[in-house]
Amino acid sequence: MNAIEANRCARIAGFLVLASIFAGGFAEVYVPGRLLAPSDPAATANNIFDSATLFRASFVVYLVEAICDITLALLFLSLLRPVSPHISMLAAFFGLVSTASFAVAELFYFTSSIPILDPDVRDHLTPDEVNIFVYVSLMLYQYGGSVFMVFYGIATFLRGYLVYRSSYFPNWLGVLMLIAGVGFAIKNVLVVLAPQFDSDLLLAPMFVAMICLACWLLVKGVDQRLWPPPSSADLVSPKIE
Repeated sequence: MNAIEANRCARIAGFLVLASIFAGGFAEVYVPGRLLAPSDPAATANNIFDSATLFRASFVVYLVEAICDITLALLFLSLLRPVSPHISMLAAFFGLVSTASFAVAELFYFTSSIPILDPDVRDHLTPDEVNIFVYVSLMLYQYGGSVFMVFYGIATFLRGYLVYRSSYFPNWLGVLMLIAGVGFAIKNVLVVLAPQFDSDLLLAPMFVAMICLACWLLVKGVDQRLWPPPSSADLVSPKIE
């Protein structure tokens, strides 16, 4: 992959990072925050029933986010492989595992709506059974999404390390990604070992890092003057058209 192809690859990655941010914000923050009532499964069930379209739309938007993340695993592998083929491949694997593990959590999210939105199922359950089903499903979703975020944190940390080491991306961008990855990993540890100290503030560095990464890739791309010549990067992924 030559410098022009790498720059094109970077612009595509920037767009997908931005799309993933907006999709995640809608599907994982806005809709759950609006419909899910903590410790009140009856209110949650009523909210989902009253906003069925919004609930289903959030799952569809999550699928868009997952598609972006899977594609980004390949694009970041292509962009960072000249720095270290093995570490970039490891980061790609961690990124894919994080997407797969969160997909399992999202399955519980969607499953929670079945006895609410499917009359055939609802007719065979009492209201209390529906509430218990909804509560357990959403608890599995929340814990499933939290206890495996270390995989995404490690992927981001490794990519940040490679960005920092590269000559064609700015060092400060790599530092932001390193901090973001550590924040995700720490939050994962706290959720499992010390939930009383868990804080969503640990997610803030990831938001800042991803916004900066998306903007840099879209506006600047790679420094084409410092991109390795094709002869030394011939093991990078196939040409990006």
